[in-house]
Amino acid sequence: MSNITLANAETLGRQLGLRGWKLAVAESCTGGGIAHAVTDISGSSAWFDRGFVTYSNQSKIDMLGVKVQTLESFGAVSKQTALEMAAGTLMHSQADLALAVTGIAGPTGGSAHNPVGTVFVAWIVKNFTAECTHLRLSGNRQEIRQQAIDYCLEKALALSRHPQ
Repeated sequence: MSNITLANAETLGRQLGLRGWKLAVAESCTGGGIAHAVTDISGSSAWFDRGFVTYSNQSKIDMLGVKVQTLESFGAVSKQTALEMAAGTLMHSQADLALAVTGIAGPTGGSAHNPVGTVFVAWIVKNFTAECTHLRLSGNRQEIRQQAIDYCLEKALALSRHPQ
């Protein structure tokens, strides 16, 4: 884990603590990397509620309430799925801020429509509308996953600083 990742996680923890907020995450392509980064910070139990590693489609359905129809119509790596993952994370946690990430880290699994490096990050702050960003990352599997983790931590930090 990079020093930037740890610094962002530590700063995020301080900021969430100041707001009295809790964070929850749903991770697919990052495989628990965001949760790992934030739980490396001592005292993170005060601001990190839980993480869902929903790598399979069935786990997205079972744990987060992603609709079968969404997965069939749009696929696991889509804006629609990421938004449903974020909403499910918020619903199944005590969080004020929920993040969800789904993507293709490679080297296999890519397609013309969703090449390796395609990542969707969705977020929702309690009582606000969910939003999603479509990323096109590059590098090998480890690099893509790390870039996604860092983006999610930076996004969470920005959201925790934004006046609501």
